[in-house]
Amino acid sequence: MQLTDTQPEGELALGGIEALAEPKRAERWMRPVEILAAGLLVVMIVTVLANVFFRYVLAKPLIWGDEVASISFIWMAMLGAALAVDRHEHMRLTVFLPLLPERLARVAEVAGQVLVCVLLLRLLPVAVEYAYEESFVRSPALGLPMSWRASALPAGIGLMAVLAVISVLRSREWRIIAATLAVTAAAVALMWFARPALLSIGNWNLPIWLGLLVAVLLCIGVPIAFCFALGTLAYLTFASHAPIFVMMGRIDEGMSSLILLSVPVFVLLGCILDATGMGKAIVNFLASLLGHVKAGMSYVLLGSMFLVSGISGSKVSDMATVAPALFPEMRRRGHSAPEMTALLATGAAMADTVPPSIVLIVLGSVAGVSIAGLFTSGFVIAMVLLVVLAVLARWKARAEDMSGVRAATLPLIGKTALIAAPALVLPFMIRSLVGGGVATATEVSTIAVVYAFVIGVVLYGGIPVRRLGTMLVETAAMSGAILLILGAASAMAWALTQSGFARDLMAVVTGLPGGWVVFMLASILIFLILGCVLEGLPAIVLLAPIMFPIARGLGIHDIHYAMVIVTAMNIGLMAPPIGIGFYIACKIANVPADQVMRRIWPYLAALLVGLLAIAAVPAFSTALL
Repeated sequence: MQLTDTQPEGELALGGIEALAEPKRAERWMRPVEILAAGLLVVMIVTVLANVFFRYVLAKPLIWGDEVASISFIWMAMLGAALAVDRHEHMRLTVFLPLLPERLARVAEVAGQVLVCVLLLRLLPVAVEYAYEESFVRSPALGLPMSWRASALPAGIGLMAVLAVISVLRSREWRIIAATLAVTAAAVALMWFARPALLSIGNWNLPIWLGLLVAVLLCIGVPIAFCFALGTLAYLTFASHAPIFVMMGRIDEGMSSLILLSVPVFVLLGCILDATGMGKAIVNFLASLLGHVKAGMSYVLLGSMFLVSGISGSKVSDMATVAPALFPEMRRRGHSAPEMTALLATGAAMADTVPPSIVLIVLGSVAGVSIAGLFTSGFVIAMVLLVVLAVLARWKARAEDMSGVRAATLPLIGKTALIAAPALVLPFMIRSLVGGGVATATEVSTIAVVYAFVIGVVLYGGIPVRRLGTMLVETAAMSGAILLILGAASAMAWALTQSGFARDLMAVVTGLPGGWVVFMLASILIFLILGCVLEGLPAIVLLAPIMFPIARGLGIHDIHYAMVIVTAMNIGLMAPPIGIGFYIACKIANVPADQVMRRIWPYLAALLVGLLAIAAVPAFSTALL
């Protein structure tokens, strides 16, 4: 659901979570929307940079800067979500549809698209009402009606509704469309008449609407964000007294936290990394340093994933950078393609806690955990997993053919080090600025983008102007898809919390024998499964507000618990047959998934050993705080 990230986190067509690699623009009239979304992204970055300059250089902070950035951000997010609909880039589970007979799969797919249209058309008047109500509130610095920012919600939902309806009509599956609408209308009428009975069963409604319904929608290929929104809408309509209006407020809040401004900026940073070749420079340097030892190329692959992840924050960008540079030489030394792909996938899971990590930023936002602390701990946790994978790689390479392999000369090492040095500065700059409290994650992300852009232009050959525009549009679309998931998941998490589920769960967990140990093991299992099915971001937004208070009540440190659940999710992300990251790696390496599936289990087992060590020894997570 990192979906999605120069190419969307979650990009694949083989199964798992689908966000198509090649954007398929459906409407030419969306071109102005692309330009506007890209422009808003630039405005947001420039505003944050101006904030940094005025605060740290002139000691005169722009009191209106956050408001301008916030308005630009929510509009960019909603227009980006519409672009993701237009480009078919919303993340969805596609592993089950191919298992159905062809006609039945088509029926399920079209029915899912019709349900998305129904959802958007139902939410549109609510969004309009929400924007109108916000007009009575004024922003503190600029004195603008808050409807200026809230109007992004009806604008984005309306645009998505138009695109979704056009897509359904173009399918020309009139019988499926009519049957879906008829069945939906009948089901709504039946549930409405049964509402008193549903209200009487209390929290048993949760597994019906937020469990079973969402699971069915996921299985028929409805994008994740719309699955969450449909489940929440059904629950609030038929099983609670809460107005739908509240749902819109929670979507807004889930999408527009100022901490999340760094998400699109780090996505853009991944695009710049890919376009300038900075990541490849790091790979070449490590190859010259370690390539001559046994298992050396495996070490280079893992080290490259570690360092490149510290620049882009995106698993897809990391794997797409590292694989083409290393696989030819690894193949020459006797590594099989499935084995290399398995190491690539698990290496990406290992490196996902290296800052800047979009998952850590989102977790800090929704759970109220220090992002500086998460960034500091993330380095150590990734090192623990790196060591575990490196030990396994060395054992597997005991029969590696090293004939003809020579150590690189000192001049060559020096040359590659000189070329890579400006790129190597980035991950450590990001870590030190955020961890040292010098700047926020959002401010650091914009500084890193400017640094990478300038260095890329001056030292790495630059970026073509046409490519720059494409990068901005890709960033807006991918960010919109991610943020819409966060908004919908926030609404669903609110429904879970308001139902009393969190209180009941806490009572059950605290009553279990074994205390924090049993809770930690249960958390690992839960997030391993959710990592397979939902991808990291929606799983975090759904459960972090519920699980973190329980962990605190049991005396578990926030940072320690965060590292355990993020690592568990990353392992689940790479676990076949559902894990999204597994299929991303297979697609990037162009290796059949069934071949990789047989080779990845030892690496996943090694990661699990590392995870259990991290869970059992809190010092791994907290020693450097």
